Amino acid sequence: MKALTLNEAAEFLKQRDRYVILTHRRPDGDTTGCAAALCRGLRALGKEAHVLDNPQFTPKLRPYVQGLTVQAVSSEATVVSVDIAAEGLFPFNATEYLDRVELLLDHHDRNSGFAKVGYVDASAAACGEIILELLKLLGIQPDKETAEALYLAISTDTGCFRYSNTTANTLTAAAFCKSCGADTFSINRIFFMTKRPARLKLDAYLANTAEFYNHGTVVLNTIPDALRRELELTQDDIDDISGFGREIEGVELAVMIRREAEGGKLSLRSSPAYDASAICARLGGGGHKAAAGATVPGGIEEAKAAILKVLREMELI
Repeated sequence: MKALTLNEAAEFLKQRDRYVILTHRRPDGDTTGCAAALCRGLRALGKEAHVLDNPQFTPKLRPYVQGLTVQAVSSEATVVSVDIAAEGLFPFNATEYLDRVELLLDHHDRNSGFAKVGYVDASAAACGEIILELLKLLGIQPDKETAEALYLAISTDTGCFRYSNTTANTLTAAAFCKSCGADTFSINRIFFMTKRPARLKLDAYLANTAEFYNHGTVVLNTIPDALRRELELTQDDIDDISGFGREIEGVELAVMIRREAEGGKLSLRSSPAYDASAICARLGGGGHKAAAGATVPGGIEEAKAAILKVLREMELI
């Protein structure tokens, strides 16, 4: 992949048309907000732009891409990915377009560079910060909907500005979104202040079944399939569950395991004392130093055995 400057990425977007924007598998607020904001911004420039529909958009996220999606990528489309760090994170309905990605925009320092050209800024707390700067370079003043999509991206990837990745630029970007008319309170209420009773029951289960290692600095939790069925948990219920263990006093590394269609899903959240990305890299995953993930063939027990083996090999437990 040829690395671009942000100005060069903006020039790329000016010169082309017929955009289709890809989000990652199990989309979160960052990839969804980035796709929606970039799509709206390109349309404001008079470009044809769509977001490839992701079948895993949850009910809380889908309103942000309402009216923006397309079901397939045409042969003449310019394909752009946002917040996708590696080929394995392509949504299930987009794997055939892997070699079609012309531009990637991302903030993961271990991005695999699968596109023809790309811009990666690992100092950005959220990819949404990159999209905001791009829109400014393109001369686009975000409207209310675009500003809310950007705020969604920035706030969710920083845990509503609680995580250590939050910078002064992050807060400035959020303030800019507010000044553009974003209803930040409504977003905060929906994504950070409201839990269904089923999620509260899940929290209670996790508190009672947590496994502690290394004198309580490492915690491991699992979410059994039977419990997901019993509580009728939705993807929205568990979207931010990975950080549960880090809320426990004394915990520096939290491991959350659940089964997804492709295998046992590991999600790690860590303090600066641990490198979650380096740990997950040993299992073919990756992410950020403070937040990373990996998938292990099999289910929960296989994923648990795999991560415990890695932690012992790295002498972390």
